Amino acid sequence: MSKENSQDIKSEVMRVILNISKSLAKQNEGALFIVADRGKIEGNYRLHYPPLQFGGNLLSKGMDTVVEKLATLDGAVILTPDGELIAYGSRILKSETLLGFGTRHAAARGITRFDDSFTAVLVSEESNWIKVFQKGDVVLETDAVEIEPSTLDKVSRFLTNHDMALLAGAGISVAAGIVSAPAVLIVGGAYMMVKTAGSVISSALKKEKK
Repeated sequence: MSKENSQDIKSEVMRVILNISKSLAKQNEGALFIVADRGKIEGNYRLHYPPLQFGGNLLSKGMDTVVEKLATLDGAVILTPDGELIAYGSRILKSETLLGFGTRHAAARGITRFDDSFTAVLVSEESNWIKVFQKGDVVLETDAVEIEPSTLDKVSRFLTNHDMALLAGAGISVAAGIVSAPAVLIVGGAYMMVKTAGSVISSALKKEKK
């Protein structure tokens, strides 16, 4: 598989996870998704339930619905960057307390600090917002409101290959180096903005012309 095709698959996996997360947020359901290499995540989680002979790929027809149901169980859903289901109902062993937040936040922060190639997608049942963690920091926040598919695609690609040009293509003017931690990309139903050091640096309406 070419590197370009591999990146396309990873971006599609992220897009589907974000769509599932928005659906769960609308239902006031909390969830945690971990995207990690199978070999690297091994030994860093424990199952809450007896293991079942169950697998599949998130990009297979109908699997998004299955994964959405599994995500409502206690514990994290773990997937490879290519969409293979590794585990569900799992307790993440690498956690790091985030002041003012609960166990999901601690797991998302801890596991992405443990290995900086991991991504965690957290759905908060309290706020109905979705947070994406990379390298221990929140790099994206988005609400439950649907965003245009083209914008969601660009955001997903940014999360998987960190190409700043994709944000510019989504309609946001981003200064060089702005997305170094602790900057957060915030995407709502009609807006996108970058926040760093507590201040909004750049923002743009996201309703693209048809």
